[in-house]
Amino acid sequence: MDLSFATIDPDTMRHRATGCTAFAMNLSEGKFWFVENSLTRLMPDPLTGAGMISIPDTPPEKFGSFVQGLRSCPSYGLHNPLRNSARYLMLGLVCGRAATVLADPDIAQFFARLIQRVMPKSLPQCRGEVEVTRDFLYNFAGDNPRFHFGRGFSTPGNHAGQESNGYHWPFGPVVVIAPFNFPLEIPALQLVGALLTGNRPLLKADSKVSIVAEQFVRLLIACGLPAHDVDLIHCSGEHMGAFIDAAKQHIALCQFTGSSEVGASLMRELEGRVKLEDSGFNSKIIGRDVTDDVLEYVAWQCDQDAYAAAGQKCSAQSLLFVHEKAAGLYDAMQNRARTRQLTDLTNGPLLSVTNEYMETHIAAILKLSGTYILWGGKRLKGHTIPKEYGAFEPTAIFVPLRRLALPDHFDLVTKELFGPLQIITTYGDQHVEVLLSILERIKPRLTTAIVSNDHGFVNTMLGHTTNGTTYAGLGARTTGAPQNHWFGPCGPCAAGIGTPEAIRETWTAHREIIFDTIPPMRTAAPLTQT
Repeated sequence: MDLSFATIDPDTMRHRATGCTAFAMNLSEGKFWFVENSLTRLMPDPLTGAGMISIPDTPPEKFGSFVQGLRSCPSYGLHNPLRNSARYLMLGLVCGRAATVLADPDIAQFFARLIQRVMPKSLPQCRGEVEVTRDFLYNFAGDNPRFHFGRGFSTPGNHAGQESNGYHWPFGPVVVIAPFNFPLEIPALQLVGALLTGNRPLLKADSKVSIVAEQFVRLLIACGLPAHDVDLIHCSGEHMGAFIDAAKQHIALCQFTGSSEVGASLMRELEGRVKLEDSGFNSKIIGRDVTDDVLEYVAWQCDQDAYAAAGQKCSAQSLLFVHEKAAGLYDAMQNRARTRQLTDLTNGPLLSVTNEYMETHIAAILKLSGTYILWGGKRLKGHTIPKEYGAFEPTAIFVPLRRLALPDHFDLVTKELFGPLQIITTYGDQHVEVLLSILERIKPRLTTAIVSNDHGFVNTMLGHTTNGTTYAGLGARTTGAPQNHWFGPCGPCAAGIGTPEAIRETWTAHREIIFDTIPPMRTAAPLTQT
Protein backbone atom coordinates (compact mmCIF):
# COMPACT_ATOMS: atom_id res chain seq x y z
CA MET A 1 0.00 0.00 0.00
CA ASP A 2 1.36 3.41 -1.05
CA LEU A 3 -0.46 6.20 0.75
CA SER A 4 2.23 8.77 0.02
CA PHE A 5 -0.37 11.00 -1.72
CA ALA A 6 -2.54 11.16 1.44
CA THR A 7 -2.11 13.85 4.08
CA ILE A 8 -4.86 12.74 6.49
CA ASP A 9 -5.27 9.78 8.83
CA PRO A 10 -9.05 9.17 8.70
CA ASP A 11 -9.19 7.24 11.97
CA THR A 12 -7.55 9.93 14.09
CA MET A 13 -8.26 12.87 11.74
CA ARG A 14 -4.70 14.02 12.31
CA HIS A 15 -2.26 15.27 9.70
CA ARG A 16 0.05 12.40 8.78
CA ALA A 17 3.26 14.41 8.68
CA THR A 18 2.78 16.81 11.60
CA GLY A 19 0.42 14.89 13.88
CA CYS A 20 -1.69 18.02 14.43
CA THR A 21 -5.39 18.42 13.73
CA ALA A 22 -6.17 17.61 10.11
CA PHE A 23 -6.15 20.61 7.80
CA ALA A 24 -6.98 21.25 4.16
CA MET A 25 -4.99 23.11 1.50
CA ASN A 26 -5.88 24.96 -1.66
CA LEU A 27 -4.30 24.13 -5.01
CA SER A 28 -3.52 26.80 -7.59
CA GLU A 29 -0.68 27.50 -10.02
CA GLY A 30 0.41 23.88 -9.56
CA LYS A 31 1.05 24.16 -5.80
CA PHE A 32 -0.82 23.32 -2.60
CA TRP A 33 -0.85 26.18 -0.13
CA PHE A 34 -2.15 27.20 3.29
CA VAL A 35 -4.58 29.90 4.29
CA GLU A 36 -3.73 31.76 7.49
CA ASN A 37 -5.29 30.43 10.71
CA SER A 38 -7.55 33.46 11.08
CA LEU A 39 -9.20 32.51 7.79
CA THR A 40 -9.89 28.87 8.62
CA ARG A 41 -12.87 27.15 10.22
CA LEU A 42 -12.71 24.18 12.56
CA MET A 43 -15.30 21.75 11.25
CA PRO A 44 -16.99 19.64 13.94
CA ASP A 45 -17.14 15.87 14.00
CA PRO A 46 -20.74 15.22 12.85
CA LEU A 47 -21.13 12.50 15.49
CA THR A 48 -19.62 14.23 18.52
CA GLY A 49 -19.38 17.95 17.84
CA ALA A 50 -15.67 18.00 18.69
CA GLY A 51 -13.45 20.08 16.41
CA MET A 52 -12.16 17.68 13.77
CA ILE A 53 -10.64 19.39 10.74
CA SER A 54 -9.43 22.87 9.84
CA ILE A 55 -10.85 24.06 6.52
CA PRO A 56 -9.86 27.34 4.81
CA ASP A 57 -12.55 29.89 4.13
CA THR A 58 -10.57 31.46 1.32
CA PRO A 59 -11.52 35.17 1.23
CA PRO A 60 -11.84 37.43 -1.83
CA GLU A 61 -8.35 38.92 -1.37
CA LYS A 62 -6.95 35.42 -2.01
CA PHE A 63 -8.87 34.85 -5.26
CA GLY A 64 -6.13 36.16 -7.56
CA SER A 65 -4.38 32.88 -8.39
CA PHE A 66 -7.69 31.13 -9.04
CA VAL A 67 -8.85 33.85 -11.41
CA GLN A 68 -5.48 33.63 -13.14
CA GLY A 69 -5.94 29.86 -13.44
CA LEU A 70 -9.19 30.39 -15.32
CA ARG A 71 -7.61 33.08 -17.51
CA SER A 72 -4.67 30.80 -18.33
CA CYS A 73 -6.90 28.35 -20.18
CA PRO A 74 -7.83 29.37 -23.74
CA SER A 75 -11.39 29.02 -25.00
CA TYR A 76 -10.33 26.00 -27.08
CA GLY A 77 -9.20 24.12 -23.97
CA LEU A 78 -6.00 22.41 -22.90
CA HIS A 79 -6.60 19.91 -25.68
CA ASN A 80 -9.18 19.22 -28.34
CA PRO A 81 -9.47 16.86 -31.32
CA LEU A 82 -7.16 19.09 -33.41
CA ARG A 83 -4.68 20.27 -30.76
CA ASN A 84 -2.53 18.59 -28.09
CA SER A 85 -4.19 15.27 -28.90
CA ALA A 86 -1.47 13.38 -26.98
CA ARG A 87 -3.24 14.50 -23.81
CA TYR A 88 -6.05 12.04 -24.49
CA LEU A 89 -3.56 9.21 -24.05
CA MET A 90 -1.88 10.89 -21.08
CA LEU A 91 -5.19 11.19 -19.26
CA GLY A 92 -6.05 7.61 -20.16
CA LEU A 93 -2.87 6.53 -18.40
CA VAL A 94 -3.75 8.68 -15.37
CA CYS A 95 -7.20 7.08 -15.18
CA GLY A 96 -5.74 3.58 -15.44
CA ARG A 97 -3.18 4.22 -12.72
CA ALA A 98 -5.73 5.88 -10.42
CA ALA A 99 -8.18 3.01 -10.88
CA THR A 100 -5.48 0.50 -10.01
CA VAL A 101 -4.61 2.47 -6.88
CA LEU A 102 -8.26 2.58 -5.79
CA ALA A 103 -8.45 -1.17 -6.32
CA ASP A 104 -5.93 -1.64 -3.51
CA PRO A 105 -8.02 -2.76 -0.49
CA ASP A 106 -6.12 -0.56 1.95
CA ILE A 107 -6.45 2.56 -0.17
CA ALA A 108 -10.11 1.82 -0.85
CA GLN A 109 -10.58 1.53 2.91
CA PHE A 110 -8.74 4.84 3.39
CA PHE A 111 -11.23 6.68 1.19
CA ALA A 112 -14.26 4.83 2.55
CA ARG A 113 -13.27 5.63 6.12
CA LEU A 114 -12.50 9.27 5.29
CA ILE A 115 -15.93 9.62 3.63
CA GLN A 116 -17.56 8.11 6.70
CA ARG A 117 -15.82 10.52 9.08
CA VAL A 118 -17.06 13.64 7.31
CA MET A 119 -20.43 12.36 6.00
CA PRO A 120 -21.45 9.56 8.39
CA LYS A 121 -23.26 6.76 6.61
CA SER A 122 -22.94 2.99 6.61
CA LEU A 123 -19.64 1.54 5.46
CA PRO A 124 -21.23 -0.26 2.46
CA GLN A 125 -22.56 3.12 1.29
CA CYS A 126 -19.07 4.64 1.62
CA ARG A 127 -17.41 1.72 -0.12
CA GLY A 128 -19.95 2.05 -2.91
CA GLU A 129 -18.63 5.54 -3.67
CA VAL A 130 -15.10 4.23 -3.92
CA GLU A 131 -16.12 1.31 -6.14
CA VAL A 132 -18.12 3.49 -8.54
CA THR A 133 -15.20 5.94 -8.79
CA ARG A 134 -12.74 3.10 -9.40
CA ASP A 135 -14.87 1.52 -12.12
CA PHE A 136 -15.47 4.90 -13.75
CA LEU A 137 -11.72 5.42 -13.96
CA TYR A 138 -11.23 1.96 -15.45
CA ASN A 139 -13.82 2.84 -18.11
CA PHE A 140 -11.69 5.76 -19.30
CA ALA A 141 -8.26 4.18 -19.10
CA GLY A 142 -5.98 3.63 -22.08
CA ASP A 143 -7.27 4.88 -25.43
CA ASN A 144 -10.83 5.37 -24.26
CA PRO A 145 -10.58 9.17 -23.77
CA ARG A 146 -9.85 9.76 -27.47
CA PHE A 147 -12.26 7.05 -28.60
CA HIS A 148 -15.08 8.72 -26.68
CA PHE A 149 -14.19 12.42 -26.77
CA GLY A 150 -11.67 12.88 -29.59
CA ARG A 151 -13.65 10.94 -32.16
CA GLY A 152 -16.13 12.91 -34.25
CA PHE A 153 -17.99 12.20 -37.47
CA SER A 154 -18.01 13.40 -41.06
CA THR A 155 -20.71 13.89 -43.67
CA PRO A 156 -20.14 14.19 -47.44
CA GLY A 157 -20.67 17.65 -48.87
CA ASN A 158 -22.43 18.85 -51.99
CA HIS A 159 -19.46 18.40 -54.32
CA ALA A 160 -15.97 16.92 -54.50
CA GLY A 161 -13.61 18.33 -51.89
CA GLN A 162 -16.38 19.33 -49.49
CA GLU A 163 -17.26 17.52 -46.26
CA SER A 164 -18.51 18.56 -42.83
CA ASN A 165 -16.90 17.29 -39.63
CA GLY A 166 -18.48 17.30 -36.19
CA TYR A 167 -16.29 17.50 -33.09
CA HIS A 168 -16.77 17.34 -29.33
CA TRP A 169 -15.21 20.67 -28.30
CA PRO A 170 -14.21 21.71 -24.76
CA PHE A 171 -15.47 24.89 -23.14
CA GLY A 172 -12.03 25.79 -21.71
CA PRO A 173 -12.00 27.34 -18.20
CA VAL A 174 -14.74 25.69 -16.14
CA VAL A 175 -15.89 25.40 -12.53
CA VAL A 176 -17.17 22.28 -10.71
CA ILE A 177 -19.23 22.82 -7.53
CA ALA A 178 -19.93 19.58 -5.65
CA PRO A 179 -22.24 18.80 -2.69
CA PHE A 180 -21.64 17.20 0.70
CA ASN A 181 -23.63 13.98 0.33
CA PHE A 182 -21.23 12.14 -2.02
CA PRO A 183 -17.83 13.46 -0.92
CA LEU A 184 -15.84 11.36 -3.41
CA GLU A 185 -18.07 10.13 -6.23
CA ILE A 186 -19.64 13.36 -7.47
CA PRO A 187 -16.55 15.63 -7.44
CA ALA A 188 -14.34 12.84 -8.79
CA LEU A 189 -16.55 11.91 -11.73
CA GLN A 190 -17.33 15.49 -12.75
CA LEU A 191 -13.73 16.64 -12.32
CA VAL A 192 -12.30 13.80 -14.40
CA GLY A 193 -15.03 14.23 -17.03
CA ALA A 194 -14.06 17.89 -17.39
CA LEU A 195 -10.37 17.00 -17.72
CA LEU A 196 -10.87 14.20 -20.24
CA THR A 197 -12.67 16.51 -22.64
CA GLY A 198 -9.97 19.19 -22.61
CA ASN A 199 -11.31 21.63 -20.03
CA ARG A 200 -9.30 23.16 -17.18
CA PRO A 201 -11.47 22.87 -14.04
CA LEU A 202 -11.58 24.73 -10.75
CA LEU A 203 -13.08 22.39 -8.15
CA LYS A 204 -15.05 23.58 -5.12
CA ALA A 205 -16.57 20.91 -2.86
CA ASP A 206 -18.78 21.56 0.16
CA SER A 207 -16.47 22.61 3.01
CA LYS A 208 -17.89 19.98 5.38
CA VAL A 209 -16.43 17.24 3.17
CA SER A 210 -13.93 18.98 0.88
CA ILE A 211 -10.96 17.19 2.42
CA VAL A 212 -12.05 14.06 0.51
CA ALA A 213 -11.94 15.89 -2.83
CA GLU A 214 -8.49 17.22 -1.94
CA GLN A 215 -7.18 13.73 -1.24
CA PHE A 216 -8.56 12.54 -4.60
CA VAL A 217 -6.87 15.42 -6.44
CA ARG A 218 -3.62 14.51 -4.71
CA LEU A 219 -4.12 10.92 -5.88
CA LEU A 220 -4.59 12.04 -9.51
CA ILE A 221 -1.43 14.14 -9.36
CA ALA A 222 0.50 11.20 -7.89
CA CYS A 223 -0.78 9.15 -10.84
CA GLY A 224 0.56 11.60 -13.42
CA LEU A 225 -1.95 14.44 -13.76
CA PRO A 226 -0.04 17.71 -14.23
CA ALA A 227 -0.70 19.79 -11.12
CA HIS A 228 -1.23 22.91 -13.24
CA ASP A 229 -4.24 21.31 -14.97
CA VAL A 230 -6.63 21.79 -12.05
CA ASP A 231 -7.29 24.22 -9.21
CA LEU A 232 -8.93 23.38 -5.88
CA ILE A 233 -10.49 25.98 -3.60
CA HIS A 234 -11.80 25.50 -0.05
CA CYS A 235 -14.26 28.19 1.00
CA SER A 236 -17.76 28.90 2.27
CA GLY A 237 -20.73 29.16 -0.03
CA GLU A 238 -20.81 32.92 0.60
CA HIS A 239 -17.21 33.35 -0.53
CA MET A 240 -17.74 31.06 -3.52
CA GLY A 241 -20.60 33.31 -4.57
CA ALA A 242 -18.22 36.26 -4.35
CA PHE A 243 -15.69 34.35 -6.46
CA ILE A 244 -18.28 33.58 -9.15
CA ASP A 245 -19.13 37.27 -9.27
CA ALA A 246 -15.46 38.31 -9.49
CA ALA A 247 -14.47 35.71 -12.10
CA LYS A 248 -17.64 35.28 -14.14
CA GLN A 249 -16.21 36.83 -17.29
CA HIS A 250 -13.57 34.06 -17.31
CA ILE A 251 -15.90 31.11 -16.56
CA ALA A 252 -17.03 29.39 -19.74
CA LEU A 253 -19.20 26.87 -17.88
CA CYS A 254 -20.11 26.00 -14.29
CA GLN A 255 -21.30 22.50 -13.43
CA PHE A 256 -23.32 22.58 -10.20
CA THR A 257 -24.72 19.72 -8.14
CA GLY A 258 -26.96 20.81 -5.29
CA SER A 259 -30.12 22.69 -4.44
CA SER A 260 -32.44 24.07 -7.11
CA GLU A 261 -32.40 27.50 -5.44
CA VAL A 262 -28.62 27.86 -5.68
CA GLY A 263 -28.70 26.46 -9.20
CA ALA A 264 -31.20 29.11 -10.25
CA SER A 265 -29.02 31.83 -8.71
CA LEU A 266 -25.98 30.58 -10.64
CA MET A 267 -28.00 30.54 -13.86
CA ARG A 268 -28.78 34.24 -13.39
CA GLU A 269 -25.24 35.17 -12.38
CA LEU A 270 -23.57 33.34 -15.27
CA GLU A 271 -26.26 34.14 -17.83
CA GLY A 272 -27.13 30.52 -18.43
CA ARG A 273 -23.59 29.09 -18.66
CA VAL A 274 -24.48 26.39 -16.13
CA LYS A 275 -25.13 22.64 -16.26
CA LEU A 276 -27.25 21.46 -13.33
CA GLU A 277 -27.72 18.22 -11.47
CA ASP A 278 -30.10 19.73 -8.97
CA SER A 279 -32.26 18.19 -6.32
CA GLY A 280 -35.42 16.27 -6.97
CA PHE A 281 -38.63 15.25 -5.22
CA ASN A 282 -38.37 11.72 -6.52
CA SER A 283 -41.34 9.43 -6.94
CA LYS A 284 -41.89 5.68 -6.98
CA ILE A 285 -45.04 3.97 -8.23
CA ILE A 286 -45.83 0.50 -6.87
CA GLY A 287 -47.93 -1.43 -9.37
CA ARG A 288 -50.77 -3.84 -8.67
CA ASP A 289 -48.55 -6.83 -9.55
CA VAL A 290 -46.31 -6.39 -6.49
CA THR A 291 -47.47 -9.58 -4.81
CA ASP A 292 -46.30 -11.45 -1.73
CA ASP A 293 -43.47 -13.26 -3.54
CA VAL A 294 -41.63 -9.97 -4.24
CA LEU A 295 -42.99 -7.87 -1.38
CA GLU A 296 -39.98 -8.23 0.93
CA TYR A 297 -37.53 -7.31 -1.81
CA VAL A 298 -39.56 -4.27 -2.85
CA ALA A 299 -39.81 -3.20 0.81
CA TRP A 300 -36.04 -3.52 1.16
CA GLN A 301 -35.44 -1.42 -1.95
CA CYS A 302 -37.95 1.21 -0.80
CA ASP A 303 -36.18 1.40 2.55
CA GLN A 304 -32.82 1.82 0.83
CA ASP A 305 -34.13 4.49 -1.51
CA ALA A 306 -35.83 6.51 1.23
CA TYR A 307 -33.47 6.16 4.19
CA ALA A 308 -29.93 5.16 3.14
CA ALA A 309 -27.53 7.97 4.08
CA ALA A 310 -30.44 9.29 6.21
CA GLY A 311 -32.24 10.31 3.05
CA GLN A 312 -29.47 12.73 2.06
CA LYS A 313 -29.42 11.85 -1.62
CA CYS A 314 -30.70 13.96 -4.49
CA SER A 315 -32.30 10.76 -5.81
CA ALA A 316 -33.88 9.70 -2.51
CA GLN A 317 -37.41 8.29 -2.63
CA SER A 318 -39.60 11.22 -1.58
CA LEU A 319 -43.08 10.25 -2.75
CA LEU A 320 -44.38 6.67 -2.82
CA PHE A 321 -47.59 5.71 -4.63
CA VAL A 322 -48.74 2.28 -3.44
CA HIS A 323 -51.44 0.40 -5.31
CA GLU A 324 -54.25 -0.64 -3.01
CA LYS A 325 -53.56 -4.29 -3.81
CA ALA A 326 -49.98 -3.92 -2.47
CA ALA A 327 -50.90 -2.31 0.86
CA GLY A 328 -49.02 -5.06 2.73
CA LEU A 329 -45.89 -3.15 1.76
CA TYR A 330 -46.45 -0.69 4.63
CA ASP A 331 -45.75 -3.17 7.42
CA ALA A 332 -42.70 -4.59 5.65
CA MET A 333 -41.26 -1.10 5.13
CA GLN A 334 -41.90 -0.10 8.72
CA ASN A 335 -40.11 -3.21 9.96
CA ARG A 336 -37.13 -2.30 7.81
CA ALA A 337 -37.09 1.30 8.99
CA ARG A 338 -37.02 0.22 12.63
CA THR A 339 -33.71 -1.59 12.12
CA ARG A 340 -31.84 1.60 11.21
CA GLN A 341 -29.64 2.98 13.98
CA LEU A 342 -26.68 5.20 14.72
CA THR A 343 -24.43 2.40 15.95
CA ASP A 344 -23.83 1.10 12.44
CA LEU A 345 -24.61 4.44 10.74
CA THR A 346 -27.55 3.01 8.82
CA ASN A 347 -29.06 6.21 10.19
CA GLY A 348 -26.93 9.27 10.78
CA PRO A 349 -26.69 13.02 11.29
CA LEU A 350 -28.37 15.42 8.88
CA LEU A 351 -25.76 17.88 7.63
CA SER A 352 -28.08 20.38 5.97
CA VAL A 353 -31.26 20.48 8.10
CA THR A 354 -31.90 20.77 11.85
CA ASN A 355 -34.37 18.89 14.00
CA GLU A 356 -36.41 22.07 14.39
CA TYR A 357 -36.69 22.39 10.62
CA MET A 358 -37.81 18.76 10.28
CA GLU A 359 -40.39 19.13 13.04
CA THR A 360 -41.80 22.38 11.63
CA HIS A 361 -42.20 20.84 8.18
CA ILE A 362 -43.84 17.67 9.52
CA ALA A 363 -46.22 19.67 11.72
CA ALA A 364 -47.29 21.77 8.72
CA ILE A 365 -48.15 18.66 6.70
CA LEU A 366 -50.03 17.07 9.58
CA LYS A 367 -52.38 20.07 9.68
CA LEU A 368 -53.83 18.89 6.36
CA SER A 369 -57.01 16.85 6.58
CA GLY A 370 -56.53 13.07 6.47
CA THR A 371 -52.75 13.06 6.97
CA TYR A 372 -51.00 11.07 9.69
CA ILE A 373 -47.61 9.61 10.57
CA LEU A 374 -47.15 6.00 9.49
CA TRP A 375 -43.88 5.63 11.40
CA GLY A 376 -41.09 7.74 12.84
CA GLY A 377 -41.58 11.45 13.29
CA LYS A 378 -39.33 11.92 16.34
CA ARG A 379 -35.83 13.09 17.13
CA LEU A 380 -33.17 10.52 17.86
CA LYS A 381 -32.14 10.33 21.51
CA GLY A 382 -29.05 9.24 23.38
CA HIS A 383 -26.40 10.63 21.04
CA THR A 384 -23.75 13.37 20.87
CA ILE A 385 -24.57 14.78 17.42
CA PRO A 386 -24.08 18.59 17.60
CA LYS A 387 -27.24 20.68 17.59
CA GLU A 388 -26.39 22.39 14.29
CA TYR A 389 -27.03 19.01 12.65
CA GLY A 390 -30.28 17.08 12.69
CA ALA A 391 -30.80 13.54 14.01
CA PHE A 392 -34.17 12.09 13.14
CA GLU A 393 -36.01 8.79 12.92
CA PRO A 394 -36.84 7.37 9.47
CA THR A 395 -40.26 8.89 8.92
CA ALA A 396 -43.23 8.32 6.62
CA ILE A 397 -46.36 10.50 6.42
CA PHE A 398 -49.54 9.29 4.76
CA VAL A 399 -51.30 11.90 2.63
CA PRO A 400 -54.57 10.95 0.87
CA LEU A 401 -54.26 11.00 -2.91
CA ARG A 402 -57.04 13.55 -3.37
CA ARG A 403 -55.46 15.83 -0.77
CA LEU A 404 -52.09 15.50 -2.53
CA ALA A 405 -53.70 16.47 -5.83
CA LEU A 406 -55.11 19.75 -4.50
CA PRO A 407 -53.09 22.84 -5.51
CA ASP A 408 -53.38 24.74 -2.21
CA HIS A 409 -50.70 22.79 -0.32
CA PHE A 410 -48.93 21.02 -3.17
CA ASP A 411 -45.65 22.92 -2.76
CA LEU A 412 -45.60 22.12 0.96
CA VAL A 413 -46.19 18.40 0.55
CA THR A 414 -43.72 18.04 -2.34
CA LYS A 415 -40.89 20.04 -0.77
CA GLU A 416 -37.62 18.12 -0.65
CA LEU A 417 -36.04 18.11 2.81
CA PHE A 418 -32.82 16.15 2.27
CA GLY A 419 -33.61 14.03 5.30
CA PRO A 420 -35.24 10.69 6.23
CA LEU A 421 -38.81 11.70 5.32
CA GLN A 422 -41.10 10.37 2.61
CA ILE A 423 -44.73 10.99 1.66
CA ILE A 424 -46.82 7.86 1.03
CA THR A 425 -50.22 7.59 -0.58
CA THR A 426 -52.50 4.86 -1.93
CA TYR A 427 -54.12 4.71 -5.35
CA GLY A 428 -56.35 2.36 -7.33
CA ASP A 429 -56.79 1.59 -11.02
CA GLN A 430 -59.40 4.35 -11.23
CA HIS A 431 -56.89 6.94 -9.97
CA VAL A 432 -54.18 6.63 -12.64
CA GLU A 433 -55.10 9.96 -14.27
CA VAL A 434 -54.91 11.70 -10.88
CA LEU A 435 -51.53 10.09 -10.23
CA LEU A 436 -50.23 11.28 -13.60
CA SER A 437 -51.47 14.80 -12.96
CA ILE A 438 -49.51 14.87 -9.70
CA LEU A 439 -46.34 13.65 -11.40
CA GLU A 440 -46.71 16.32 -14.09
CA ARG A 441 -46.69 19.09 -11.47
CA ILE A 442 -43.65 17.90 -9.50
CA LYS A 443 -40.50 19.89 -10.24
CA PRO A 444 -37.60 19.36 -10.50
CA ARG A 445 -37.68 15.83 -11.88
CA LEU A 446 -34.56 13.78 -11.30
CA THR A 447 -35.44 10.11 -10.78
CA THR A 448 -38.54 7.96 -10.71
CA ALA A 449 -39.26 4.24 -10.48
CA ILE A 450 -42.17 2.24 -11.85
CA VAL A 451 -42.23 -0.99 -9.85
CA SER A 452 -44.22 -3.27 -12.12
CA ASN A 453 -43.83 -5.83 -14.87
CA ASP A 454 -47.20 -4.91 -16.39
CA HIS A 455 -45.92 -3.63 -19.73
CA GLY A 456 -49.01 -1.59 -20.50
CA PHE A 457 -48.94 0.15 -17.13
CA VAL A 458 -45.19 0.73 -17.32
CA ASN A 459 -45.50 2.17 -20.83
CA THR A 460 -48.24 4.54 -19.70
CA MET A 461 -46.10 5.77 -16.81
CA LEU A 462 -42.97 6.15 -18.95
CA GLY A 463 -44.85 7.95 -21.71
CA HIS A 464 -46.25 10.54 -19.30
CA THR A 465 -43.08 11.35 -17.28
CA THR A 466 -39.83 13.16 -18.03
CA ASN A 467 -37.49 12.18 -15.20
CA GLY A 468 -33.93 12.09 -16.46
CA THR A 469 -33.15 8.77 -14.80
CA THR A 470 -36.04 6.31 -14.70
CA TYR A 471 -36.06 2.73 -13.47
CA ALA A 472 -38.79 0.28 -14.50
CA GLY A 473 -39.62 -3.28 -13.47
CA LEU A 474 -40.16 -5.15 -10.24
CA GLY A 475 -36.57 -4.39 -9.21
CA ALA A 476 -36.86 -0.65 -9.90
CA ARG A 477 -35.30 1.89 -7.54
CA THR A 478 -34.77 5.65 -7.36
CA THR A 479 -31.25 5.84 -5.92
CA GLY A 480 -27.91 4.76 -7.22
CA ALA A 481 -25.68 6.55 -9.71
CA PRO A 482 -23.41 3.85 -11.04
CA GLN A 483 -20.96 4.35 -13.88
CA ASN A 484 -22.90 2.10 -16.28
CA HIS A 485 -25.80 4.44 -17.09
CA TRP A 486 -26.59 8.13 -17.43
CA PHE A 487 -27.54 9.74 -14.15
CA GLY A 488 -29.01 13.20 -14.13
CA PRO A 489 -32.16 15.23 -14.78
CA CYS A 490 -33.84 15.70 -18.15
CA GLY A 491 -33.88 19.26 -19.42
CA PRO A 492 -32.08 21.98 -21.36
CA CYS A 493 -29.51 22.62 -18.59
CA ALA A 494 -29.15 19.02 -17.38
CA ALA A 495 -25.76 17.75 -16.25
CA GLY A 496 -25.24 14.02 -16.39
CA ILE A 497 -22.67 11.89 -14.65
CA GLY A 498 -20.95 8.57 -15.16
CA THR A 499 -21.04 7.58 -18.83
CA PRO A 500 -19.41 8.80 -22.07
CA GLU A 501 -22.76 10.27 -23.11
CA ALA A 502 -23.08 12.09 -19.79
CA ILE A 503 -19.57 13.54 -20.11
CA ARG A 504 -20.10 14.66 -23.70
CA GLU A 505 -23.46 16.27 -22.87
CA THR A 506 -22.03 18.06 -19.85
CA TRP A 507 -18.48 18.95 -20.77
CA THR A 508 -18.38 19.50 -24.53
CA ALA A 509 -20.12 21.60 -27.13
CA HIS A 510 -20.68 20.54 -30.73
CA ARG A 511 -18.38 22.14 -33.25
CA GLU A 512 -18.84 21.70 -36.99
CA ILE A 513 -15.98 22.32 -39.44
CA ILE A 514 -16.76 22.26 -43.15
CA PHE A 515 -13.79 21.57 -45.40
CA ASP A 516 -14.15 22.95 -48.92
CA THR A 517 -10.86 22.20 -50.68
CA ILE A 518 -11.89 22.03 -54.32
CA PRO A 519 -13.79 25.08 -55.56
CA PRO A 520 -16.71 23.95 -57.71
CA MET A 521 -16.21 24.85 -61.38
CA ARG A 522 -19.00 27.01 -62.67
CA THR A 523 -19.51 27.67 -66.41
CA ALA A 524 -21.53 30.73 -67.19
CA ALA A 525 -24.52 30.05 -69.43
CA PRO A 526 -24.23 31.81 -72.81
CA LEU A 527 -26.32 34.89 -73.31
CA THR A 528 -29.14 34.52 -75.82
CA GLN A 529 -31.04 37.17 -77.62
CA THR A 530 -34.70 37.10 -78.32
